[in-house]
Amino acid sequence: MRADLDLETIVSELYSPLYRFAFALTRNETQAGDLTQETFLILTRQQAQVRDVTKIKSWLFTTLRREFLRGLRSQSSHPEVELKPEHQDLLVSDSAVSQTIDAGTVLEVLAKIEESYRMVLELFYLADLSYKEIAVTLDIPIGTVMSRLSRGKEQLRTLLAKTEPPNKNLPRPR
Repeated sequence: MRADLDLETIVSELYSPLYRFAFALTRNETQAGDLTQETFLILTRQQAQVRDVTKIKSWLFTTLRREFLRGLRSQSSHPEVELKPEHQDLLVSDSAVSQTIDAGTVLEVLAKIEESYRMVLELFYLADLSYKEIAVTLDIPIGTVMSRLSRGKEQLRTLLAKTEPPNKNLPRPR
């Protein structure tokens, strides 16, 4: 028999990572907050069905992802992500990018990565899930998780190298 869930502790420990994952999926603060709240609401309704408290983190991320996908399917029209036009194809060295890049720029570039790779990157870096937790969440083998993470990081590096640094005061190469 399992111990009762301490919902207050679960929410305090996992709200931020769940919200960051929801924001990465929705690209909208309000929708991310709603999706995160909906996930915890589902947990409160189904807490009696939770058999293994140690797997609650994976369960929450899986539930959030499923709710996001369910919401997409139920929408008659899909909202488009608007990318900022000021990003140009300037070649920048990896060290220069890593010194001048900001989180907003990384999230914008992350949105351009192929979905299967992006999802694994978001779960690993934004949700702080392990390979095994990602495999369970996405229902794929661990080897596939590692492969997609590697390929996704390579796509991210390539796209970041082509992104203009956010500091507008730097001289532009000609």
